[in-house]
Amino acid sequence: MGKRLLGVAMALSMLLAGCFGDGSTTVEEETLTPIWDTYDRIDPAGHEDERMFVTVDLRTNQTTNTTWAVFDATYGGNCCEHYLATSIDGQLLNIGGEYPVFSADRGHAWDTYIPGVLPDTQCRTFVPTNPGQEGLGEGSIVQATNGDIISMSWFPYPGADLKLDKFYAILYDESEGDWTWCYNRITEPFYDRSWQVEVVGPIDSTLGTGDWASIVVSNFWHQTQNAGGQISVDGLNYYPFQFPGRDGGDPAIELDLNFTGAELPAYWDVNKPHKEMRAFPLPSGGLLFPAYYDNGNAAYMDTTLSWNELSVQFPSEYCHIDRAGTLHCVSNSGTSFTHYMSMDGALTWTNHTYDLGEKASSIEEWEFQGNGELDLFVLNVRYQSTEGPDVDTVYHVRAYSEDMTPDTLTYIGLGDLDSTSGAGNDIRFDFASLGILPDGGVVVAYHDSTDPDPLFAVELELPA
Repeated sequence: MGKRLLGVAMALSMLLAGCFGDGSTTVEEETLTPIWDTYDRIDPAGHEDERMFVTVDLRTNQTTNTTWAVFDATYGGNCCEHYLATSIDGQLLNIGGEYPVFSADRGHAWDTYIPGVLPDTQCRTFVPTNPGQEGLGEGSIVQATNGDIISMSWFPYPGADLKLDKFYAILYDESEGDWTWCYNRITEPFYDRSWQVEVVGPIDSTLGTGDWASIVVSNFWHQTQNAGGQISVDGLNYYPFQFPGRDGGDPAIELDLNFTGAELPAYWDVNKPHKEMRAFPLPSGGLLFPAYYDNGNAAYMDTTLSWNELSVQFPSEYCHIDRAGTLHCVSNSGTSFTHYMSMDGALTWTNHTYDLGEKASSIEEWEFQGNGELDLFVLNVRYQSTEGPDVDTVYHVRAYSEDMTPDTLTYIGLGDLDSTSGAGNDIRFDFASLGILPDGGVVVAYHDSTDPDPLFAVELELPA
């Protein structure tokens, strides 16, 4: 399979040359050594399923095969997706299905937290999904900036009345070293995969106090309908909240967004929510929704859980801040992406554009993440190729603070399957999902013909 993949990549890299050069070899390129000459295998122990994926050195247009460990839906996924995250201790986290699944050793050993019977508390007795509906649950997960892991699981279709959707909050308390859960009965149907984000505290609100607050929103109801979501100050008991109107009118506020050189803790490299949350937490406290109001201003939820308007124009609604205090935003137009970066708190921006050119007819799914400790930026794109099938790709930008140009492009999987997000489709890949381990290894979801359900891969070879 490796030779076949290499041949495919060589053909693809010729197409790629139109985006990064004319394909000719210069004297400078001849003197460059491929980046993988510096690669070491980060995990010497073998995995049950290891695959070779084609990697292109974008400086030289040379290709090679790199090794990734591959995992299927039994490792925390479901029919259509994985929801991946990482912790500062190097845990792989996945709640693509009903319950959190985690590994502390890059996928060799796995454990699952399944709610059991609780003692007499405010939380309700665990109620599983209806017989015949197993495997349809889905949730979200993220490590907060105090080490806690906040998560939720949505159990759909428990009966004919969708108002009986079951919402389970699942919390790992770092100080206690233990998991717990709470069944939340909400008044409206949650309806679809959640996105989740931390509101950095200390929180002092009408709902109570805590180190942080947690927001979860429904993918279906999120922002397009301003239907709000659920919010909690303890990660267990959630209450409905509403988004502000897009036309503004909330109290104006000024914030210093420049955290460069602030020596932020490692949590800021792992607490990024999925891009579809369209928000990111701030080290000084609160939560920011960039490009939220009709006038382009940002919405800010403060530590009292009140809404404010911030007169800062972000280049995209998809942004986050990493441990280095670097602001990353990504916009998508047609088959091109632009990565915007600010190191002075959104006062000035530099950018780099990824143009898929003639290779892609449309974009299916995408995700991104920066890591300030490693000076690493990763862009994951699943695109509809002009030849038909969907292609999964990962761009690595190493030393982004010096050069925003990607070093490598890796084709994840065979790129031989055409899938579409959304209920009712025979072959589904509902959203991109991405994480970065503390050693720099990428964890990424993808889908090809080797499995009926989406897979995810963990990078095993990294620059020394």
